[in-house]
Amino acid sequence: MSEETEKRHKNPDGRSSIYLGSDGYWHGRVTMGLKDDGSPDRPHVKRKKKEDVVARVKQLEIERDSGKVRPVGEKKWTVETWLLHWLTIVQPNLRFGAYRAYESAARIHLIPGIGKHKLDKLQPEHLERLYTRMQDAGARPGTAHQVHRTIRTALGVAEARGHIKSNPATKAKSPRSDIEQEEEIEPYTVKEIQAILREADRGRNSARWAIALALGLRQGEALGLKWSDVDLDGGILQVRRSRNKPHYVHGCGDKPCGRKIPGHCPERVSTRPDAAPTKSRAGRRTIGLPDELVLILRTHQKQQAGEKEAARQLWTDEGWLFASRTGKPLNARTDHQEWKDLLKAAGIRKGRLHDARHTAATVMLLLGIPERAVMDAMGWATTAMAKRYQHITTPVRRDIANRVGGLLWAPPVEKPPGKGEDGDGAAGALVSA
Repeated sequence: MSEETEKRHKNPDGRSSIYLGSDGYWHGRVTMGLKDDGSPDRPHVKRKKKEDVVARVKQLEIERDSGKVRPVGEKKWTVETWLLHWLTIVQPNLRFGAYRAYESAARIHLIPGIGKHKLDKLQPEHLERLYTRMQDAGARPGTAHQVHRTIRTALGVAEARGHIKSNPATKAKSPRSDIEQEEEIEPYTVKEIQAILREADRGRNSARWAIALALGLRQGEALGLKWSDVDLDGGILQVRRSRNKPHYVHGCGDKPCGRKIPGHCPERVSTRPDAAPTKSRAGRRTIGLPDELVLILRTHQKQQAGEKEAARQLWTDEGWLFASRTGKPLNARTDHQEWKDLLKAAGIRKGRLHDARHTAATVMLLLGIPERAVMDAMGWATTAMAKRYQHITTPVRRDIANRVGGLLWAPPVEKPPGKGEDGDGAAGALVSA
C-alpha cells in the first residue's frame, strides 16, 4: 500500500484505523463497542509520530479484548454521581415521603461525606466512619440509620447492574436506630385518658382526640378521614387515605420574597396533594366504632354543620371529618400543637401525639383482644409491631404478680379419699414441680 493510499485509508467495517491527516498529525481510531445511543464508540488517538499512534492503538485493542475496559456507556462512577443517577431511577416508583428521605440522606450526609470516593473502591470502613462522624456531630441514631439504609439500597442496585462486585454497605456495621434505642413508653392510664377526653370536650374537634385514643389511628390517617368514610348508623369507619404533610416551593418567581424557607413565602406553592391512599394494604381497613364514639361523632357532625353555616361563602366543602373553621383540611403541625396544649390544660404529663396510638394498642392488650384482631384494627402487617406498641403496664404487672402469688402460696387443699398425692389440674402439677 502506497503512502498516499495509507493517508486516505479508513476501515469502514469497524476495525481500527490509522491514517495521516491533513493537519500533518497521525490519527488512530479504535472500535471499542457501541455508545448508549447505539452509535459506534471509537476513541480517537492523535500523535505526531506514526509509531506512537500504532502503540496506543494496540494498547487499546489489548484492553478491549482482555475485558479490562468498562462496558461501553458505563461511566467512571463516583459515589456522588451514582447516588444522583440512582435517585432519578427510583423517584417514579416511590411515594413522596420515601423519596424525600432517600434524597435528604444523599444530599445532606452521603454526598458531602463520601461522595468523592470511586464507587468500586468504597469500603465498609468508609461508611462506618461516616456514621460515627454524624453521631459525634449530634445526629440522632435514627438519622444515621436512615443514611445506612439509603446507601445500602443504592449500592444494591449498583451491584445488581454490575457496577460493583459486592455491596460494602451490607458488610458495614449498621448504626442503631431510634426504635432500638427508644425508652420504654408508658401509655396513658384509663384515668388519664378520661381526663384528656373531658378537657377535649371543652373545645372544637373533640372527636379528633377520642378517635386517637380509642382507635389508635395514625395522625395522617385521622386527618385524612372524610365523612364518606364513616357510617354512623352501621357503627363502622374506613381508613382509606392519609393526610400528607405539605411540601412547599417558592412561588414568588421573578421577584424573590427574600424568605429562606419556602413555606414562609407569601406566594408559596404546595407540591403535594392534600391526601394520598394509605401506603400499605394493611393500612386500608375497616374499624368498628364503640357506641360512645358514635355519639361523639354525631355531636361533632352537628357542630361542624354550625360552623359551615357561620362561614357561609368562605366554607370550602371538601368533606373532611376534621376541618378548619372554613372547611379546609387540618395542618399536621397545628394538630400536634393542639395535642400538646390539650395535655397541658388537662394537667397530664407530656407525651407525643403518637403515644396515643401506643395507648390504644395497650388498651386492647388489657382487654385480651386476640392479636390478629388487634393487627387488623391497628393496620399492622406483621406481629412484630404488636411487641413494639403493646406495653406491659403496672396494672398488668400487678395482675401477673397476684396470679402467681395466688397459685404458689395458695393454702393446702384437703384431698378427698382416693385422689393422688399430687392433686389435679395444672395448678397441682405446677406446685408439685
